[in-house]
Amino acid sequence: MDAILIEIGLPGAILSVICFILGVSLATVVFQMINRAKAKTFEHDLDRQIEGAKKESENIIKSAQIEAASETIKKREEFAKEVEKTRDELRENETRLSKREDTLERQVELMQDREKTLKSQEKGIETKQHNLSIKDKQLNQVIAQQKNQLLKITALDIESAKELLLTRLEDECEHEMSAMIQRKLEEAEETVNQKSREIISTAIQRYAAEQTCEATVSTVEIPTDDMKGRIIGREGRNIRAFEKATGVDVIVDDTPGMIVVSGFSPVRREVARLSMERLIQDGRIHPSRIEELVELTRKDINQKVLQTGKNAAVETNVRGLSNKILSLIGSLSYRTSYGQNVLRHSIEVAFLSQIMAEELGLDGSIARRAGLLHDIGKALDHEIEGGHPEIGMNFLRRFNESPIVLNAVAGHHGDVVADNPYTPLVSAADAISASRPGARRETLERYIKRLEKLEEIATGFTGVENAYAIQAGREIRVIVNADKIDDESAMKIARDIAKKVEDEMTYPGEIQVTLLREIRCVEYAR
Repeated sequence: MDAILIEIGLPGAILSVICFILGVSLATVVFQMINRAKAKTFEHDLDRQIEGAKKESENIIKSAQIEAASETIKKREEFAKEVEKTRDELRENETRLSKREDTLERQVELMQDREKTLKSQEKGIETKQHNLSIKDKQLNQVIAQQKNQLLKITALDIESAKELLLTRLEDECEHEMSAMIQRKLEEAEETVNQKSREIISTAIQRYAAEQTCEATVSTVEIPTDDMKGRIIGREGRNIRAFEKATGVDVIVDDTPGMIVVSGFSPVRREVARLSMERLIQDGRIHPSRIEELVELTRKDINQKVLQTGKNAAVETNVRGLSNKILSLIGSLSYRTSYGQNVLRHSIEVAFLSQIMAEELGLDGSIARRAGLLHDIGKALDHEIEGGHPEIGMNFLRRFNESPIVLNAVAGHHGDVVADNPYTPLVSAADAISASRPGARRETLERYIKRLEKLEEIATGFTGVENAYAIQAGREIRVIVNADKIDDESAMKIARDIAKKVEDEMTYPGEIQVTLLREIRCVEYAR
């Protein structure tokens, strides 16, 4: 091409321009051809994607239609079930209503029958009332006629007749009352006596404590009678110092081999006895040594008393007691009541109260605590005025004891009214412990007075011929006049005697009243 152009003779610049134009045109043609190829490829891909999207949309529409159809079928089935359930409930309601209608119809029929019956009964009652009113009038007339005839026959006025009638009614009422009392007591005794015997016997068997009569020892043995002079001292200074330090009286008499220590307080008497024994063993008897040994012995005794109280609390498993209470409990070991050691008695009452409380379904720990503390006032009754139940209650109140324990302590001898079931249990346990054979001893004079008092109470009743106290005062046999006292009155007299014995006498345990009424018919065949 260049050769041709050169040959034609065109200038070189024009030639270059022409070549550039041709090259650009050629490049443009090629680029257009490439773009057309790319456009065809893009259109082909676009058509293919559109076709795929159409197919995918058709698939989605088909699946949605299938799901909608299945959901529609499911809803239709659920609706059908609900409809069937509702129909069943309606059928049940219809059946129930039909039954109720039948029941109401039967009730209505019954009510109608009852109304008819009531109407007929009302008519019968009206007729009976009318007849009764007629009979009442007739009866009043007859009574008036008989009263007039009775007044004419007996020559009594109305007031005398009333008095006679009231007297007869009173006798009949008293007779019926005696019979009723006897019947009720027999019914009560059938159950109460058996149950109480079971509980008491169980308690005694479960706690079989040893019982011995104890006596407080207040004598001190001396090696020789010459020791008496040393104990008295010059012008009696030793014995005065001893009595001042211990608070007891020392009796030095002609009794060989012993001296007597006398004092109301058992603890002081024990301190004096031990101090005297230590002085005799030591041999140095003078006022300063006496004061020193007495103080040492008092500390030992106080410690021993406290330890004894703690041991008693541990033995009975009673907790929460202060040292002051424990000391008083321990001091009871030096005190006796009718020969019975008060501390052992208190421990026994504690266990008996617990056993009986548990037999009755009560709290055994409360009963055991009340039983242990019931006689604590005896450790203070020589220092404070009043009976030991009241003193013990007032003392324990200062240590915030429970009202149940306070009432049991104050009421175990019947001084106050029991407001809980534990008080009579402690009272019963106290009587059981005191009435065991060998538990207590009485002086002959006190024993004879008690028997005479028993017989005096029994013979004071009308109709009693003789009375005999037997079984060491545990039973009183009463013999009545059979002509004056009938069977019903005999029961009432026995009860009245027992009540009077309870009110006027103090005794351990219980006293049985046995009343005898007999008729002896004697005839002679000749």
